[in-house]
Amino acid sequence: MRKTTLIVLAALSVAGLQPVSAQDGDEPATYVYVTYFECNAGREYRADEIIERSFKPHYDAAVEAGDILQWSWLTHFMGGKWRRALLLTTGNMDDLLAAAGALGEAIAESTPEAGRVFTEICPIHEDYIWQTVADIGGTAATAQRGAVGFSTYMVCDINRQERADEIMRETIGPIYDARVASGDLTSWTWLTHIVGGQWRRLLSLTATDHNSMMRVRSEIVGELRTGRAQRAFNQLNEICNDHDDYLWDIMQYENR
Repeated sequence: MRKTTLIVLAALSVAGLQPVSAQDGDEPATYVYVTYFECNAGREYRADEIIERSFKPHYDAAVEAGDILQWSWLTHFMGGKWRRALLLTTGNMDDLLAAAGALGEAIAESTPEAGRVFTEICPIHEDYIWQTVADIGGTAATAQRGAVGFSTYMVCDINRQERADEIMRETIGPIYDARVASGDLTSWTWLTHIVGGQWRRLLSLTATDHNSMMRVRSEIVGELRTGRAQRAFNQLNEICNDHDDYLWDIMQYENR
């Protein structure tokens, strides 16, 4: 989608979307609104400066006010066409849409020139809303994350994607849990598609640095290809048979 206006985060009118309440004892569902940007690689540093100097105060204020739980700015280190990503996290859909709309308006009114330049540098974007899945993910989506993130975006069979969730919950997820417990990973999260394009599931890992992330990920993939996990891993790859990987650097701000 081409950006022809300032709006960095625009409110979505999504009919029929309601917050999903967690069952007793489950971690409450978390919603993440992500805008993925395609940018001019020669000028994207300037987009980072605009985020830091002009937009960050608005997002920080929204966290302090409790309007959002967390926000992050991701910068591309390795992967596909997306060069930058802006994340907002809340505990329900109503807050997510309200915050996105309010922040877009505030930024448009207070920093119009910065917004114009940002849009020139990053003229194309895609919007997604992701939701956490109960009992999957060794850490809450709002927990402190590492400085580096590895995201695997998956295309899945829509009729079988809930089976992919079961595999993550029962067999594969505990392997990632163990890596968080050992300190190899800072966090991991499994997210399901609510609004957006072709990607139906998102596996998000974070670690302290690039080298640690790539080493741990390689070790985990090796573990998934042996023993009891291999059958589950193969079935997951049958259900979610296409994917795209990104390695991100993360600037984050969270409500403590």
